[in-house]
Amino acid sequence: MQTDNNIILTHEQIQHKIKRIAYQIYETNVDEKEIIIAGIAENGYIFAKRLKIILEDISDLKITLCKVTMNKKSPHNTVKTSIEASDYQNKPVILADDVLNSGTALIYGVKHFLDVPLTRFKTAVLVNRNHKKYPIKADFKGISLSTSLHEHIIVKFGDEDLAILK
Repeated sequence: MQTDNNIILTHEQIQHKIKRIAYQIYETNVDEKEIIIAGIAENGYIFAKRLKIILEDISDLKITLCKVTMNKKSPHNTVKTSIEASDYQNKPVILADDVLNSGTALIYGVKHFLDVPLTRFKTAVLVNRNHKKYPIKADFKGISLSTSLHEHIIVKFGDEDLAILK
């Protein structure tokens, strides 16, 4: 059976959506001095780095980047962060990932951060697929798509970013 690849977001569209999400994050945190952007490895971290660049350009906020690593197939007790809990304690945290599909990665990422008191916790995704098996939502999202369970979305970050529906 032949499957078609459909481009759902071009490079320019991805750049526009990341910029819009950065402005929304800034508006939500305008009274803060520092925010933590925690990106789920690998693509979520790339997304977080791009948000950081734009936020530093449009605001005076101190942006601290955090890489969140986990085994996405078995995330129980495998979540680790590149910064210590004391570095994000009593600060606002944005957990970022490229695609929200079942919600597994985000829910376990949220669980990890809830062990520490935070001033605010929000989530950001580039693509929201609406197939969640956990009660989690994206506070900031680039695009929401209703797709079939058999379809898959791939985000390719690089010289020419693309989001592809397979």
